[in-house]
Amino acid sequence: MNFGFIGAGNMVSAIVKGMTIGTKSYDGNCIYITSKSGITAGRLAKNCSAHFCKTADDVISASDVLVLGVKPHVLAEILPSMKQAIQKKKPLVISIAAGKTLDYIGTFLAEKTPIIRVMPNINGKIGASTTGICKNDFVTNEQFDTAKNMFSTIGSVIEISEEQFSIFSVIGGASVAFVYLYIDALSRAALKAGMPKKNALEIAAQTVLGSAKMVLESGEHPWVLIDQVCSPGGTTIEGICSLEQNGFESTIVNAFDAVLQKDKWIGEKK
Repeated sequence: MNFGFIGAGNMVSAIVKGMTIGTKSYDGNCIYITSKSGITAGRLAKNCSAHFCKTADDVISASDVLVLGVKPHVLAEILPSMKQAIQKKKPLVISIAAGKTLDYIGTFLAEKTPIIRVMPNINGKIGASTTGICKNDFVTNEQFDTAKNMFSTIGSVIEISEEQFSIFSVIGGASVAFVYLYIDALSRAALKAGMPKKNALEIAAQTVLGSAKMVLESGEHPWVLIDQVCSPGGTTIEGICSLEQNGFESTIVNAFDAVLQKDKWIGEKK
């Protein structure tokens, strides 16, 4: 089975490297890549022993699975010119474009084209993405398994209904940057208090990693865990109270709402 990629940005690079270099689950010889300038696709193809193609039609004609790895606004520009080639080859079409629904993508393609929508995150670069996935009614079980296996090379894959896909885009996609910001803020506070930034950054990141594992593996609610850390009259409860007084939780909710609104706006924009 051959896999084609239209676009060769950060996310496509993470996927192709996860498939070939990271997990060695796929041979680069079965992967075909193109990009607008050709530079990024050529570099990625060389690094992963994959095929560089000059045109999208060349990629499509070689592919059983076609990944649209372009920005949301680019889909309307490129899909009309690709419709005939896709109709002829009949590959499984996968989109990683934020905000754009299965129906939206389908309007540019032949009727009954099998389409899957995927939302990975940048942690896929180290094989730690949390990836959401959904499909239209024309995708077979075998095709769906193929897509899930493909994206499992860069982390975990979670099946999500399309109605909740915008929500997933926030908590599984954009929130990665929120966590990065929290880690950086915590380490900068430690720097201010006198700890070298490098040490503080490592400690903050390891603590976030351990805390995430605790939530996933303990089976306990986060607030139960918070109570376990906060001793009566102790230091941690002072920090928790300060965060609540300064609107920490409401700030996170507001950030969530802002991303959700933008995701829906992208989806509505033609």
